Amino acid sequence: MTDMQATLDQILSLRRDKAGPVIDVDEPTVKLVIVSLGDRWFAFHGEKIKEVLADCPVYYLPGCPSSLEGVINVRGDIESVIRLHALLGLPEPVAGLPSRILLGQAATMRSGIRVDRVEEVMDVNESAILPPPHTISEDLRPLVLGIVSFRDHLIHLLDLDRLFEDYRLGLR
Repeated sequence: MTDMQATLDQILSLRRDKAGPVIDVDEPTVKLVIVSLGDRWFAFHGEKIKEVLADCPVYYLPGCPSSLEGVINVRGDIESVIRLHALLGLPEPVAGLPSRILLGQAATMRSGIRVDRVEEVMDVNESAILPPPHTISEDLRPLVLGIVSFRDHLIHLLDLDRLFEDYRLGLR
């Protein structure tokens, strides 16, 4: 072993000793289902979304509120379909464009939720979810649990429990 190699080994040994042990930090994560409505992006907690359905026939029910699109047949179970655009006060999409239905379950309600697209299903570190800013509109403020940044979009994390409860009580 040359003197230069011995000196290098000593330096590396000192650095390892000073650095201390490597600590593996396992930060808690949460699964999010990220959807878009027009140019706005939203997310739901993954455990609240039971299934993502392809666009399927929705059967209109006369006399229902405008936010209730109708009902669908999901493997023999009849499920309602709520139009998220209407619940959030957003402009309706252009008719005929493809869309998706999320089968959500929260609070005491289970329903389909019509969205334009499902952008991603992903795990996010809990620390990446920031509190909602005060600039959120009055009607959205009670529904937004937090904000997440993803693909250059600010995503509003929606409270499906509150959304369904408000809908059940006729507040949306």
